[in-house]
Amino acid sequence: MKISIIGSGNMGGAIARGLSQGTKITGNDIFVSDINQANLEVMKKFNPDITCLQSNRECVKEANIVILAVKPWLVESIASEIVDELDYDDQIILSIAAGVEIEKLKTYFPPKDGQVPILFRMIPNTAMDVKESFSCICSYNATNEQENLVVSIFNSVGKAMLVPESQLNAFMSLSSCGIAYAFRYIRASMEGAVEMGIYPNVAKEVVMQTLKGAVALLEANGTNPEVEIDKVTTPGGVTIKGLNEMEKAGFTAAVIKGLKASYLK
Repeated sequence: MKISIIGSGNMGGAIARGLSQGTKITGNDIFVSDINQANLEVMKKFNPDITCLQSNRECVKEANIVILAVKPWLVESIASEIVDELDYDDQIILSIAAGVEIEKLKTYFPPKDGQVPILFRMIPNTAMDVKESFSCICSYNATNEQENLVVSIFNSVGKAMLVPESQLNAFMSLSSCGIAYAFRYIRASMEGAVEMGIYPNVAKEVVMQTLKGAVALLEANGTNPEVEIDKVTTPGGVTIKGLNEMEKAGFTAAVIKGLKASYLK
């Protein structure tokens, strides 16, 4: 299985690095192109087995899956550059460009000789770099086998699932944008810890482990978060006082507003 990734920026680079460390794809199976030579040098330093190119047309020639990891406004020009090199019978096209819907991708990759392209859209997040991404995926003109293949590849670097395209932007808010919101919570906790006399690096370690523990409990118990909250909010205790103060400051409302603000309708 050969993977071509056009674009080696923050997200494209994370995909290449993550896949090269996963269980499905090796560095020798990955081809990366970028106009920025510095990005390619970083990639080559990370894994010399990854083939790095400045030509997008050369990059896609041997690929089974072509990943468009470029900004949304560049997708059309990249498509026009590579479309003649693509074999719709043997190659899957996967875009991670936010907001570029499949209907638009179909115009960028029109039928050739009666053959219709196999198109996927995917919204990952930057935790792909450490094989802990969440990726939501939708498809057009793909068989169940092809859908299962793409999902299995990205399950090897985190968790992936098929979703309706109509929900893709909501999942993007929750996961792709959501990772930044999680970082902001960590930062806020660090700042509060400094006020209480704890050094920031120590606070960061404590908060990270606390979040890992919270996730592990939810996974192990299969419970609603509120059930786990109830276990630590004793009557008259300090935890419920802290939660109530956070709610007075709009904690839950702020999270919901943030998610909805990043939702592309």
